[in-house]
Amino acid sequence: MSRNVEQTLARKVGKTSEEEDSGEYVEVSHMANESRPCPCDIGDRFDYGGRGQEVQVGHIKAYVCKPSASTDKAVIVIHDIFGWQLPNTRYIADMLTTNGYTAICPDFFVGQEAWKPSNDWASFNDWVKTRDAGKIDKYSHYSISTGGTSVFHTNFCLSKNYLKDQCGAKRIGVIGFCWGGAAVQHLMLKNPHLKTGVSIYGVISHFGDKHSLLHPTFFIFGEKDDIIPLEQVTLLEQKLKQNCKVDYEVKIYPGQTHGFQALGKELNDCYAGLMKPTSGSKGKLCLAIFTVCLNPGN
Repeated sequence: MSRNVEQTLARKVGKTSEEEDSGEYVEVSHMANESRPCPCDIGDRFDYGGRGQEVQVGHIKAYVCKPSASTDKAVIVIHDIFGWQLPNTRYIADMLTTNGYTAICPDFFVGQEAWKPSNDWASFNDWVKTRDAGKIDKYSHYSISTGGTSVFHTNFCLSKNYLKDQCGAKRIGVIGFCWGGAAVQHLMLKNPHLKTGVSIYGVISHFGDKHSLLHPTFFIFGEKDDIIPLEQVTLLEQKLKQNCKVDYEVKIYPGQTHGFQALGKELNDCYAGLMKPTSGSKGKLCLAIFTVCLNPGN
């Protein structure tokens, strides 16, 4: 790992009084069910409306939030199984925008129904087969151009092109959670047009035996994640060390379950520390990798 990325990512997670006094950041009220500590099983929702707007991007819808000052840096936010309209995910997009990035959260299910907490988990495998995170850049759509020519689009490329054409983005990163985290893993292996990625509790089994990342990638897992056992994380680290030629970082949060970012009490202690900038530094963890890798010259 290069020294500037390593030093920036190594900063301690958590709030200090110094951080609380520095800069603006998105505040959110939340509703958490602490009696059932696995938000991915219950779909805990932040009580949060969002600062951006919904737009039509080709044949898909997307949530877009832009910073007050112009920027050529952008982040694609890939939602989890609960879909692009989940307030939790829009909160992350808005937090990125507060820190100077254009953020877009497209509906990568393309109108298909998102998973609901009330759904029968026995049907989950059949449901997810039609929403393969490893094919996020392969799901496609044909449209007819003004000249009558049939044009082939992938849903991911539509989002990337929207950021470039409509938002002036030149350097684009990606962040994803759960289903979206697995999608980030795939994109970091396959897509040459991105600059960096953050995969948050992305299911490692989607990785297969491929570990030659194209771009700097930050992996985040919870210590007590029943879906992604620590043995898998350890193996991932070993394989990356053997095969990866670019910068990467793997961080495990003690005591955290799958979907820990949706627990309100952990938002301040853990998750906000990933994104909120610190005084006297360029940022930390998730925000840091975007700061480092989306700057010109990297």
